[in-house]
Amino acid sequence: MSSYTSQLREPLVTGNPALAQITEDIVGPLERPPTKLWLAGFGLAAAVLGMWLVAVSYEIYNGIGTWGLNKTIGWGFDITNFVFWVGIGHAGTLISAILFLFRQKWRTSINRSAEAMTLFAVICAATFPLIHMGRPWFGAVWFVPYPNLRGPLWVNFRSPLLWDMFAISTYFTISAVFWFIGLVPDLATVRDRATTRIRKTIYGALSFGWNGSNKNWSNYETAYMLLAGLSAPLVLSVHTIVSMDFATSVIPGWHTTIFPPYFVAGAIFSGFAMVLTLLVIARKVMKLEHMITIHHLENMCKVIVATGMMVGLAYSTEFLIGWYSGSNYEGYTFFSNRATGPMAWSYWIMVSCNVISPQVFWFKKMRTTPWIIFVMSIVVNIGMWFERFVIIVTSLHRDYLPSSWAMYSPTWVEYTTFIGSFGLFFVAFLLFVRVAPVVAIGEVKAVARWAQKEALHGSAHGH
Repeated sequence: MSSYTSQLREPLVTGNPALAQITEDIVGPLERPPTKLWLAGFGLAAAVLGMWLVAVSYEIYNGIGTWGLNKTIGWGFDITNFVFWVGIGHAGTLISAILFLFRQKWRTSINRSAEAMTLFAVICAATFPLIHMGRPWFGAVWFVPYPNLRGPLWVNFRSPLLWDMFAISTYFTISAVFWFIGLVPDLATVRDRATTRIRKTIYGALSFGWNGSNKNWSNYETAYMLLAGLSAPLVLSVHTIVSMDFATSVIPGWHTTIFPPYFVAGAIFSGFAMVLTLLVIARKVMKLEHMITIHHLENMCKVIVATGMMVGLAYSTEFLIGWYSGSNYEGYTFFSNRATGPMAWSYWIMVSCNVISPQVFWFKKMRTTPWIIFVMSIVVNIGMWFERFVIIVTSLHRDYLPSSWAMYSPTWVEYTTFIGSFGLFFVAFLLFVRVAPVVAIGEVKAVARWAQKEALHGSAHGH
């Protein structure tokens, strides 16, 4: 009697591990001292974070005159990086909420990392509007929802900063609650395996008295479904609001109705690329190849191809409208400035990375080879950063008056702040993998049991 192997669907957990082995593989690393590789990575990330603290402190002390902004270009690296990091955070909510609602079981091994990545990316994004204010302790207080003692004085609802605050705070709150609710059963598992009083107390408090009863699981699944339903619209709303920072202006290159869907597709595109960057490393270092399989990576590559084609369509549509509208200003912005102007190099880097390079994933060999996936995920995020740079800087540096045209040269403070934000992101992510299960234990066990039952059922009828 031969064993049964599905010819239609690859197993989501390979190696047919016992359920106890799945728990050990995920929780075991949390109970052992950190590896030398983790310590090296954390040390490097902490050093880069130190650079960020120095640059931000210097900028706050001296003012935003330390940046390369000028009369024409009022937004530079700060808002470019803000939009970049908000985009990075989109894949977590998409994988967790929308794929859950559509019952896509392949999300189970990757949703926890993607959710954590969302939170850390949003934290990185939130830092840039704050330091853009120059004196955050004066500017940020106007957005805090405390009782209004200023009489008829209200916040400026026409300000992009205000709507960004609404978008970020809502997105972060819902994503954090969704992430934490999903963690509760796994934190209880860590609590039950804890061998020290401190660990048992901390994880016991965080698991809210979870005992694994049928009532616990029923309430958990209800809450998780409701939060997924609340989170799903955020995938569309958050980056739509960010796109309206630009689309509601009258500046050529910004004033376009295509921005909301264009920004959402680009955010999913860059978010999935960052998830791949992290998971290709994590699955190797943490020895989780049997849970985060090539099948998971391949599915994410397919999403990147689809969203990359949407982004490419948006690029071509912008040129079509620039020509078809008959507006000299729109036509000049796209044909004479972005594609052939003094900053055309940034435009063609964007096109090469975002439109041309993802086409390699049409070949199965390319989207099933981890090192190629890793390189391409970095290339995509480079391209998506340049997309935000092109939209902001090349639309501003040549405005309506040729007498005010200017070039933009970032300073060391801007470069250091941008690079340092990666230090903040990776310090947070590396701490996360040391204190919480990086894979959802219960969900992986569910798909593993399902696969085992399918295999047993097939074996019983095999010959």
